[in-house]
Amino acid sequence: MTHPLLAAVRQNAAALNYLYWPGDFDLDRTEHVEAVVLASGEPLEPIAGDGSGGTYFLCGEGGDERPVLYADSEGRAALVAIGLPELVRLLLAVPWWRDCRCFTAEESAEAAEGYLEDEPFLLDERDAAAAALGIELPTEEEALARLREVATGPGPGRDIVLLNAEEGTAYDALFG
Repeated sequence: MTHPLLAAVRQNAAALNYLYWPGDFDLDRTEHVEAVVLASGEPLEPIAGDGSGGTYFLCGEGGDERPVLYADSEGRAALVAIGLPELVRLLLAVPWWRDCRCFTAEESAEAAEGYLEDEPFLLDERDAAAAALGIELPTEEEALARLREVATGPGPGRDIVLLNAEEGTAYDALFG
């Protein structure tokens, strides 16, 4: 399926490069490490992967507004965004979100330190990517609060359960 936002990312080098690294969001890697399905039987569309074997999926029917599920290669999964725009905002604001298990700004600052030490212009690159896509960036705190709400709170997508297609076993919760 064609997704306007992902097409815009592909057409913009600044956005594509930033989402690829440090976002670890590779639009050319959509194969998950094993066959998976949603317990509901609804469609599951892989849209990108990361370097550790994780995959981002759009869940259910519809367009870019569908819930986004992230599944790692270790059998854990979590809803991380409601729609592609929200996912891209998260990846731009907090590309190291996987290192923020408690969803705190302190965790994010600690993770960011390592990235910024190696690439001091990373935040300028982030801002250029967001501007190229016409996306208003949330603060790290806002992005992490929304991630916590989506991943652990009540709301849309709470009934999304990812199963290993072969064994029929559910993935564990990515967040605790």
